[in-house]
Amino acid sequence: MEFRTGTEVGSTLPFDVLLVGFDAVVLSGGAEWPRELEVDGRNLSGIYPAMDYLSQQNKRVAGDSEDRAAPRGTISATGKHVVVIGGGDTGADCIGTAARQGAASITQIEIMPKPPEQENKGLTWPNWPHKLRTAPAHYEGCARDWAVLTKQAVGENGRVTALDCVRVEWVHEAGRMQMREVAGSGFQMKADLVLLAMGFLGPRRVGLLETSGVALDARGNVRADTEAYQTSVPKVFAAGDMRRGQSLVVWAIREGRQCARAVDEFLMGASTLPR
Repeated sequence: MEFRTGTEVGSTLPFDVLLVGFDAVVLSGGAEWPRELEVDGRNLSGIYPAMDYLSQQNKRVAGDSEDRAAPRGTISATGKHVVVIGGGDTGADCIGTAARQGAASITQIEIMPKPPEQENKGLTWPNWPHKLRTAPAHYEGCARDWAVLTKQAVGENGRVTALDCVRVEWVHEAGRMQMREVAGSGFQMKADLVLLAMGFLGPRRVGLLETSGVALDARGNVRADTEAYQTSVPKVFAAGDMRRGQSLVVWAIREGRQCARAVDEFLMGASTLPR
């Protein structure tokens, strides 16, 4: 086993080099393409994808110097009014981190309506996805608001200072849920630091995937089944979030094990590895 740090396949290392030097290649780089906030003012300083913020703190906690933790500039919530856009686990991680860094205030907004506060642990499908979930980070101090749509970012001297928002309602129309803005509901929210935790669109295309030539499925993930795990390119395999899209670590573990067996069968003709 050889680790090559500081190497980006498709950029600093051509993908073709891997195909020449190895009998099998597994793509397991995750689904790191974040959903963007497509509004006026997005280019203001102080608005970042959540993972850019969280990865810096992880490196600091691991003992890395600030130069290594934040080579492109420090993102800190200290003394700032923080707005986290997105109500999932990544958003909760941002809240906890911002609280530990000493944010002046933390607000989490979500475009979907507020789920009912049900404490029934035996809640079953289809109600389960609509249960209000409160993470430990929320108890560390934050305001939460639902059915809020960001319309634009406002700034001074190139830095974000506030978000213009509007409330929305969800109605069932033409066989599906439709979002409508509530007339006269616009308001402004103070924001010195905005963290985008709105989910991921799939694996990043630039570099690795563009140069590998692998086919993508309808959702933009690398196309491969859960038996052979082979992509459209010979001797190239894919597993985990890069294949199935943003999901849980338990799925990544399962697919990694199954893909290892598939590669073993591909190379040796048979395998005794567990599936």
